[in-house]
Amino acid sequence: MPKIIILPHHELCPDGEVIEAKAGESICDTLLNHHIHIEHACDQVCACTTCHVIIREGYQSLAPSGENEDDMLDKAWGLCSQSRLSCQAIVADQDLTIEIPKYTINLAKEG
Repeated sequence: MPKIIILPHHELCPDGEVIEAKAGESICDTLLNHHIHIEHACDQVCACTTCHVIIREGYQSLAPSGENEDDMLDKAWGLCSQSRLSCQAIVADQDLTIEIPKYTINLAKEG
């Protein structure tokens, strides 16, 4: 079973974490199922960038991003060549190391 290694994030995961992932499940769902409350303002339909993550290791194991995801990523804060929307990135059979960016572009954050 692949693992997702989450690098420390000041608010969501201060000490970092290693969690078990299911192949075929999105990174976003995996994080949420393990009580890491990543933002997902569009309810995971690829209509915002609040679930943006940077894949530090294991990027090549993910299926390529689609045109809609690429268009949305162009609006993400801190975009880099290893950026993905976690709602669209499906875990394969390889471990992933991810970084959750410090900021998101969200005009209506709850809580």
